[in-house]
Amino acid sequence: MADGTRGDKDHKNPSDDEAALSARLERLGERIASANRHPEDDARSDGKAANSASAYARGFRMSTELVAGVLVGGGLGWLLDRWLGISPWGLIVFLLLGFAAGVLNVMRAAGVVSEQSDRLKPK
Repeated sequence: MADGTRGDKDHKNPSDDEAALSARLERLGERIASANRHPEDDARSDGKAANSASAYARGFRMSTELVAGVLVGGGLGWLLDRWLGISPWGLIVFLLLGFAAGVLNVMRAAGVVSEQSDRLKPK
């Protein structure tokens, strides 16, 4: 024993150690998975993902409506300034009109303001 070798009593079979370790790791994984899982999450997971995607799409649409209104208004104002030589008044006026149009489109997309065709229908 002085030469650093172990006796047969102290030496275990390495495959037994690996099997025990694998079993412990498997049990630990199952416990972690069960601790992270909530019963109400399973029922809501499909609907929540669909609602989240729908909310992202709606938010992206609204932000695009606002940005498009401002860009179109600014572009028209810039073109009007170049054509008529009234710089910067065309850009300023049409930027404000584009912003107002973008806000109106966002409000329509959100359902706060009804469409123009809905208002003209007889009641």
